[in-house]
Amino acid sequence: MCIIVLSTFKYPVKENTVNTYETINDVLVHLFNKIWELEEKAIITEEYKDITNNDMHIIEAVGLGNGNTMSSIAKKLNVTAGTLTTSMNRLVRLRYVVRQRSEEDRRVVLISLTEKGERAFRHHADFHAQMTDAVIKALGPEELPVLLKMLSSLSKFFRNYHENS
Repeated sequence: MCIIVLSTFKYPVKENTVNTYETINDVLVHLFNKIWELEEKAIITEEYKDITNNDMHIIEAVGLGNGNTMSSIAKKLNVTAGTLTTSMNRLVRLRYVVRQRSEEDRRVVLISLTEKGERAFRHHADFHAQMTDAVIKALGPEELPVLLKMLSSLSKFFRNYHENS
């Protein structure tokens, strides 16, 4: 019997009856769920207990800099601007983001992070950096291109999923 280990979870697989499709599916589903769960525990600390993991991803989509429009943020998150509005209103009320009219075109409203929002952004980015560093450190130089190819393929699937379904 072969054992596939993902973090602290083991997937026993009989070598001569390996169902590659099912094993890959199980590992991917478990991995996505575990990342979401662990990320929430890591980033929603005492300082950020007033927001959700989803809010933190909105903060990430707003990003650092001079501001983005609601439509550009919604596009990054693959949601409509209307869907984003309720969460954005809440983040404004909690002082993570601000809305400002563009100086060039007063019809355009730009969303920017406040100082509090920038701290949350960096806190979230730090978790992602730790996760990425852990993966890179665990792989040899010949394994990195294989992982990058697999992750690129998976990313392409997610980007194109709605177009093809």
